[in-house]
Amino acid sequence: MAGKGRVTIPTDVGIDELMKEVINKWGADAIRDCDGTKLSSDLQSLNLKMYSTYLPTRNDQKWAKDHLDQLQQLYVVSEPQIAIESIISIDIMKGFYKEQFKPNTKDDIKTLWEVIDRTTGKTLDSDKWEYDYETENVIVKESIPFHEYTVSFLVYQIWDPTQMYNHITNNWGDKAHEMPYDGRHPETFEHMKSYLKNWIEENPEIDVVRFTTFFYHFTLIYNDIAKEKFVDWFGYSSSLSKECLDEFEKEKGYRLKAEDIIDEGYYNSPFRIPSKEYLDFVDFQSKFVATHAKEFVDIAHDAKKETMMFLGDNWIGTEPYGKYFESIGLDAVVGSVGNGTTMRMISDIPGVKYTEGRFLPYFFPDVFREGGDPVGEAKENWAQARRAILRKPLDRIGYGGYLGLALQFPEFVEEVERICEEFRTIHDNIKGTKAHTAPFKVAILNCFGKMRSWQTNQVAHALWYKEIYSYVGVIECLSGMPVDVEFINFEDIRNGVPKDIGVIINAGDAMTAWSGGENWVDEQIITTLRKWVYEGGGFIGVGEPTAYQKQGKYFQLFDVLGVDRELTYGLSYRKYHELTKNHFIIDEINDKFNFGEGKEGIFKKRDSVEILSIHKGDIALSTNTYGKGRAVYMSGLPYTPENCRLLLRSIYWAKNMEDKMKEYYVSNINTECAAFTEVGKMAVINNSFEAQSTDVYVKGELIDILTLNPGELIWMDIK
Repeated sequence: MAGKGRVTIPTDVGIDELMKEVINKWGADAIRDCDGTKLSSDLQSLNLKMYSTYLPTRNDQKWAKDHLDQLQQLYVVSEPQIAIESIISIDIMKGFYKEQFKPNTKDDIKTLWEVIDRTTGKTLDSDKWEYDYETENVIVKESIPFHEYTVSFLVYQIWDPTQMYNHITNNWGDKAHEMPYDGRHPETFEHMKSYLKNWIEENPEIDVVRFTTFFYHFTLIYNDIAKEKFVDWFGYSSSLSKECLDEFEKEKGYRLKAEDIIDEGYYNSPFRIPSKEYLDFVDFQSKFVATHAKEFVDIAHDAKKETMMFLGDNWIGTEPYGKYFESIGLDAVVGSVGNGTTMRMISDIPGVKYTEGRFLPYFFPDVFREGGDPVGEAKENWAQARRAILRKPLDRIGYGGYLGLALQFPEFVEEVERICEEFRTIHDNIKGTKAHTAPFKVAILNCFGKMRSWQTNQVAHALWYKEIYSYVGVIECLSGMPVDVEFINFEDIRNGVPKDIGVIINAGDAMTAWSGGENWVDEQIITTLRKWVYEGGGFIGVGEPTAYQKQGKYFQLFDVLGVDRELTYGLSYRKYHELTKNHFIIDEINDKFNFGEGKEGIFKKRDSVEILSIHKGDIALSTNTYGKGRAVYMSGLPYTPENCRLLLRSIYWAKNMEDKMKEYYVSNINTECAAFTEVGKMAVINNSFEAQSTDVYVKGELIDILTLNPGELIWMDIK
């Protein structure tokens, strides 16, 4: 072993001697338990920092069983049903897993539940429906034949979603189901605090209390065959109760309706343009969670323990880029690293002493089995995260799950040893300095802005959707690029674009939070951005940027982008496309274009447009000049080495600074570099699993030609 430190590994039952070998081999200086394990007394004597997972809302299952009316709740919506006659019976639990949820009939259902005629959008008066407590059916009286009806109702969570996932994945059989209780109830919250104090006293060897996380789980709903039905890492619907709604009304001055949470059945997913009511609710819950989480942190600090929060599971209300987060006073945040984006989401978090990433694969039997490929997954995970680490490194890395499974794969153990050593070498070489970046910022413009920095559709493991992997691709490309990235919302630019922003990117599908929806018919937003680009700003649109059908246009900044999308309304107009074969943006790409799911029907709207790629007769990539400014349009941009280079060149072209791009640069698209000028070193990485040769530029001059082995990182001395 060449080094030690900056690495945390999970324990397992009955493998203490093997663990000691791995600790030495990986250079670990910290160990942690996980769900179902406990740190043994032998390991406690190794002079390692010891983390222990603490589950604030389900550690005391006796309390949960004795206070079933204080379990956590959420709003759910029944499956839609079409009325055939004037009376309709709706089985509200149809399609839900009854071992996870139980309807809350203790509180006044007539004021808390809603029956909605989805055909008209009207909420029925409470005297128009009744609830059958035996059959769990809602009976709608005087329903209109062939109208659609749903019931929105509160349910108790009688099985914690994460424990349920672990239970099913690891085949825990008759292991007891754990129920989460709600600290919104003062009696329960006081018990939660006293339980934490007792736990700390009973575990004096623990150095770090690893809160997983605090109070409310993201929305994870299972169907009637125990498979995932609805998954939203950002979902706040699992933090409701009558008490919550009453307190919201007192603080905000109006009462939330069930529909404000149900949101037509979308549950306010991150793709939805957030309503004022929903943003108010996020703010309300975040303030509550921060205030109460601080009490937990203070208890641990008073006992001379460090505090760490896992960014996942019960993370709702702890928005790490929100206005209340720093007030919690945490020492550290740890999160799952699925790619470069999730790495940056963790490493960029302000207000903590250190950050830690839990790398993949997780030591679970879904990967560590015959036919699984843990080595391949580890290599891919590290390669994708490493390029982002060179931009803003984590302070520590680690792994999760059950170590005994991983030890059955010797090649995996060797691969992790290499990863740990390379991670330490990065820190040894850069000495806390920042990599060189472009002389301007790149801003991502969407409805959430700073609050959801580096957050697209995941908080922990990357969730892949074929419909939106281009937006995720843009963020993933940026995570490892030599540019400073800022996330802004529409209010941030209403009175002008900040001076340090050189390029704005708007990416996503029309009418989503990522593209912006009705914000694009806001006169002040439109004119502000037009003026900014005209005076020299750069604008890049991906997918359906600035999209909202109005006044004969779909892309409302059609003049800036130089293109629009045809929705068949304008087919009577003839369209002519001529390809430009040579352009700064597509140098080095060699026609290996991949626009992912892309968009059809993109056509030229300005003579100044240069078309760089055509797919099935439609524009896939184009540029436009607009006064002193420039714009680039791409129909899609999944994460690939070619697209990272395409986006980088587009950024420099849009800012009209092509001559600055090769300040520190490598020519091969499968390679990237990060220059740390303060310490006179530059890292050159091979992101592929094949040998690569690349030209190396420093301050615009070719200084070397390097050959890199598969996945290799080479350090160079630079002046």
